[in-house]
Amino acid sequence: MARPVLTAVAWPYANGPRHIGHVSGFGVPSDVFSRYMRMAGHDVLMVSGTDEHGTPIQVQADAEGLTARELADRYNRVIVQDLQGLGLSYDLFTRTTTRNHYAVVQEMFRTLHRNGYIVPKTTMGAISPSTGRTLPDRYIEGTCPICGYTSARGDQCDNCGNQLDPTDLIDPKSRINGETPKFVETEHFFLDLPAFAEALGSWLQAREDWRPNVLKFSLNLLDDLQPRAITRDLEWGVPIPLEGWEERGDKRIYVWFDAVIGYLSASVEWARRTGDPDAWRRFWQDEDCRAYYFMGKDNIVFHSVIWPAILLGYDGGGAKGGEPGELGELGLPTEVVSSEFLTMEGKKFSSSRSIVIYVRDFLERYDADALRYFIAVAGPENQDTDFTWAEFRRRNNDELVAGWGNLVNRSISMAAKNVGAVPTPGELTDDDRALLATTEAGFASVGSLLEKHRQKAAIGEAMRIVGEANKYLSDQAPWKLKDDPARRDTVLFTALQAISDCNTLLAPFLPHSAQRIHEMLGGEGVLAPLPRIEEVEDLDGGPPYPILTGDYVDVPRWESRPVSPGTPLSPPTPVFKKLDESIVEEELARLQGGAAE
Repeated sequence: MARPVLTAVAWPYANGPRHIGHVSGFGVPSDVFSRYMRMAGHDVLMVSGTDEHGTPIQVQADAEGLTARELADRYNRVIVQDLQGLGLSYDLFTRTTTRNHYAVVQEMFRTLHRNGYIVPKTTMGAISPSTGRTLPDRYIEGTCPICGYTSARGDQCDNCGNQLDPTDLIDPKSRINGETPKFVETEHFFLDLPAFAEALGSWLQAREDWRPNVLKFSLNLLDDLQPRAITRDLEWGVPIPLEGWEERGDKRIYVWFDAVIGYLSASVEWARRTGDPDAWRRFWQDEDCRAYYFMGKDNIVFHSVIWPAILLGYDGGGAKGGEPGELGELGLPTEVVSSEFLTMEGKKFSSSRSIVIYVRDFLERYDADALRYFIAVAGPENQDTDFTWAEFRRRNNDELVAGWGNLVNRSISMAAKNVGAVPTPGELTDDDRALLATTEAGFASVGSLLEKHRQKAAIGEAMRIVGEANKYLSDQAPWKLKDDPARRDTVLFTALQAISDCNTLLAPFLPHSAQRIHEMLGGEGVLAPLPRIEEVEDLDGGPPYPILTGDYVDVPRWESRPVSPGTPLSPPTPVFKKLDESIVEEELARLQGGAAE
């Protein structure tokens, strides 16, 4: 049944370019899923943007002699370009500094406050003794009092997952300059998370299809829910929309709160830009809608506990009751699709230690689909995995080039050379029919896996079918059938039909090459639409900015489409580039050189 599907993709932080570890978690998996769901006939809205508020932006801007907005502008554009280069098919990729976003965040805040779920509280805030400036929780590091992890942050421990306050840490230190922070009293607003414990527990326990690690982690968090600060002593962020607070220059809404609301504000902005301001409601209020949230495992708590709590509070669904705000009741996530971590050559990605390769640097040297393939077939779907240049080269050469690319090139080359067009087949043999039955069955098997977020298994199944087509071609050996052109043409026709089917199966994973292969087969129109960058005006009078968007409505359906005999064919060019052995040594040298600087 066709239904509305919201693909809500984690918001990359705009304090620098994104590396391949980032996009292996939030980027490629969400795009593969969205592309498939569109082809399966669903109405998909894929949204995200750059997360641009908070102290890290301000600290980095100060260090570079820029305003926070100037720094955010710079990296917003870099990230938009990188994600376009990867072919990520956002309906709208925007940013959190739009006036539309401010308005939606403030509406959520006011309603939560009115319903009693945002409460004032005097707490101890961390101050840098040398500068007098506020230190955000995440910039304070110490030993976790619960599990003893020595690198716990002031907001949470990444080792045990527990929520913390900076004052909880043993031997807290500033991550900026190593000094011991000074703690002073300050007044802030807190989200009353304990008021949602029962509602969240009932909701989470009803999630039957979630990845087990995500569900178990989320349920464990409910054992010790504490009120969580929702404002900060900060100059850069969304103003607090309450009388006596809105004009204050030293208090802002905490970045984590405004970022998760971005899924909703981006949906509202998308609707406004389509000319139908209420179009977003289909993805937030329709009972048939399914909402899938994609991120790395370090963001699970925000999407499985905090964001659902905010939505429940806005709807009046917590222990204190209340009434929905002016936007109306909002739907909870259908599933939180979290990936594990990608490491690089056995080490954790670290920009500061130059253990990193940024997306744009990767795309300058290698094809986007080569990276997308590696993430799909060997990425961190359900366990931490390691990116190595040797394995990247092997996957590219042995699987993409020698497997899929070779099948495409030799089949089309033979048909173009011998016939000049898609051949007219004679009567099909059992072998011919068996191959076409296998490729056609792939639409059900691969599609079922993609719907269940088992992308590694899905692309493995698609490549297994490619292997069957390669075996068929080798067994039938049409190059030996010069004296039997009718049989040769039947074999080539069957191979081209199988290639067309496999190309559709692989299109969600490999959109750039899928489009080229579609055209090599004489196909017209767009098989795998790609995103474009548009420079737009802020809808409410703010500064202009770039967005990522595209036209994805008229995508082909997820089904076999007959190739047409007589369609002209030209000799093809190689679909994928074979990588020389020297690239491994070159890339490892770059990595070591960067780390030594």
